[in-house]
Amino acid sequence: MVSSLISSIQGTLERLGPDWADVSVGGVTFRVCVPSSAVDQLGRLGDQTRLFTSLQVREDSLTLYGFPTEDARIAFDVLIGISGVGPRLAVSVLSRVSPESLAVAVANSDVDAFIAVPGVGKKTASRIVLELKGKLEGDWAVVLRGTGSDEVIDALNALGYSLAEARDAVSRLGAGNGASVEERVREALGHLGG
Repeated sequence: MVSSLISSIQGTLERLGPDWADVSVGGVTFRVCVPSSAVDQLGRLGDQTRLFTSLQVREDSLTLYGFPTEDARIAFDVLIGISGVGPRLAVSVLSRVSPESLAVAVANSDVDAFIAVPGVGKKTASRIVLELKGKLEGDWAVVLRGTGSDEVIDALNALGYSLAEARDAVSRLGAGNGASVEERVREALGHLGG
């Protein structure tokens, strides 16, 4: 369920920053805060792009957060529902951890997956795992669509890569679209090699 007034925007990519994008829609340009890992997925300047968005209203500002996939927006909305996790911290988490890796880390009670994120200490990481654990069965289960991410991470671990390296490589993988675990492992190895 989308609870934001603006659930997505589609328009021309005008400018990019390290964690934002300007998207022109019908003569109006929206500045959208995005995870740094998503900037490369948006396309080149002048291209048409679509972002799934969440409008956050604060006392002194309106901020539009955007994501290249609906799964990432869902993960963002779930993260900001956790006490002590605001929109900026949620974007920071999604800059380091894909929605699929996030779901796998929560399912495996892997607190260490979140400690590498700037601004997340052991206490916040534990809270994220604890509070999201029960939500895996709810609406957020969409991010666990059988992507095989946990199998790919296990395979990369068996090949000698650290858990952090394996998670990072898996977070760079595409949606999968029927690719076998072996094909996804080969793709992940390409990210680790380059």
